[in-house]
Amino acid sequence: MSQPKQLDSPLYALLHHENVTGFNQQKPKTGTIDLVGGDFRGLDLRELDATGVDFTDAYFRAADLRGLDLRHTAMEGASLGHAQISGAFFPPELTADEILMSVNFGTRLRYRTK
Repeated sequence: MSQPKQLDSPLYALLHHENVTGFNQQKPKTGTIDLVGGDFRGLDLRELDATGVDFTDAYFRAADLRGLDLRHTAMEGASLGHAQISGAFFPPELTADEILMSVNFGTRLRYRTK
């Protein structure tokens, strides 16, 4: 099982210092942004433009994700333990039960298969 890690990326550094506005301005408009396995614990990420960001296996324990649109964001294996998620949109592959289990118990998000 992977542990949260500090990523060697200028975009990650902006988020890690809660400079969401700077991240949104510098993020490429196309392509995928690789933030796989990143440590986002306790960060205030409200207002983040998460479209195209790959948060696979990331840790969001106690992070503030309120109001985020994560519908076009990869989140499989991410952990949302005690995160604030009010008003957030999640990828349609994630069930409400899966999200609640992750928020309440820190389990990793598993996408439903068809």
